[in-house]
Amino acid sequence: MNKASLITVRAFAATRTTLALVGFFALTGFVLLPQHPQPQAWAGSPATLSIEPFGDATDAVPGPLQAVAIDSPLEREQRAVTEYIAKRYRVSDQAVSAYVLLAYDAGAQYSVDPLLILAVMAIESSYNPVAESSVGARGLMQVMPKYHLEKLLDHGGESALLEPAVNISVGTQILREYQRRFRDTEAALQMYGGALDDASTLYASKVLAEKARLDALRVKTRKQTAQSV
Repeated sequence: MNKASLITVRAFAATRTTLALVGFFALTGFVLLPQHPQPQAWAGSPATLSIEPFGDATDAVPGPLQAVAIDSPLEREQRAVTEYIAKRYRVSDQAVSAYVLLAYDAGAQYSVDPLLILAVMAIESSYNPVAESSVGARGLMQVMPKYHLEKLLDHGGESALLEPAVNISVGTQILREYQRRFRDTEAALQMYGGALDDASTLYASKVLAEKARLDALRVKTRKQTAQSV
């Protein structure tokens, strides 16, 4: 073997040995390399990112709109009438409120002005539901049971007249019958008060004067309602 060939063989052997050592150490390093746990995904990475609203969700989403109570013109009128009667006659607001509603209901049912019904109550009993006269008239509208027994049959008889709802209903029916008979409110009122032959019409004058005060209150309330619209 010449000198050149010997050098080539030696160089090839050295290279093979070097590569073998490199491979050995690489393999050893891989085996001895400490196993670290997989890093946690970044909080903002696509795998874990959740879209949250800015701020507190309860602050971001408004609650339901609250309904604003608005009185109707009729409710305003009834409240004004209630306040007037309660103050003038020194009667409980709660009680008067019930009488006013009953008067408006009866008025609508029998085609009678509810303010006229309330005016009759004012003169007859001053809004005392258990009032009873010396001749036997009872309740808010001082109905005489012996003359109107047929109207009380469906309500349980005479004792029911002390119930405001029954008394107002029956009293309104009577008033309406007299209005139809005489076709005149003054005459109907005189008949209702048992004073048809009284030329002075004192009873009717008292009722109509009270109704005039309630009418003025109604007009005032309606004007205020119209202005507020």
